[in-house]
Amino acid sequence: METALLRFRVSFSCHPHPHHKKIAAHHRVNNEIPGGSEDEWSPKVLSRRSLLATVSGLSLASSTSLAFPGEGLAVVKQGLLAGRVPGLSEPDDEGWRTYRRPDEKSGGHGVGWSPIIPYAFSVPQDWNEVPVSIADLGGTEIDLRFASPKEGRLSVIVAPVLRFADNLGDNVKIENIGTPAKVINAFGPEVIGENVEGKVLSSNVAEHDGRLYYQFELEPPHVLITATAAGNRLYLFSVTGNGLQWKRYYKDLKKIATSFRVV
Repeated sequence: METALLRFRVSFSCHPHPHHKKIAAHHRVNNEIPGGSEDEWSPKVLSRRSLLATVSGLSLASSTSLAFPGEGLAVVKQGLLAGRVPGLSEPDDEGWRTYRRPDEKSGGHGVGWSPIIPYAFSVPQDWNEVPVSIADLGGTEIDLRFASPKEGRLSVIVAPVLRFADNLGDNVKIENIGTPAKVINAFGPEVIGENVEGKVLSSNVAEHDGRLYYQFELEPPHVLITATAAGNRLYLFSVTGNGLQWKRYYKDLKKIATSFRVV
């Protein structure tokens, strides 16, 4: 068993992927013990219980990836990815859940930036977080995505206010950045991927706990945007859906969009 333990090696190479890593135990090469003496790496210090726990844990990871080809390993890795920390509450009496950005969630969007001030919003219970790619529209400034296969999708962009001016300070209010028209004309293209001129159907200003929120409806494409500022960042919360989703679930999409708060 001592020889088997020292030579124990596991590789997930059956699922080649640039992010998949190999896990390997120390093994003997030419009778040398890496990183220390023979006594320091003696297998006698490893109990039978620790060996069984190691094998059991690796077997669980392997069986998960085999049970769901192409997805299982991603599920196992999800909890280890930076920023993938759950923040959803249990459904309320109407089946809606509240998401609050966890304090433990990583992400600073640049050296020198203060921690992101948490935000919250409400969604029906079939909405869930989906992975964010830096190749997505909005790039590295997308902090979160959610989606429902039935109703639509949403995203949160956290952008530096330095795009507007370098003298706004570290406790910016959205009214310091500019009028609703200035904000949507400057940042709307990051949401829809094109100029917003002629697409803004309506705009509104709401106040919650002393903070102003600019609310917009654009078409086409169908999208609702809520914008506010906190710290040294601008928050853009957008909710969208295809034509059929917009027609059937507009009430829910509108409720999601207006629920956004920086907390």
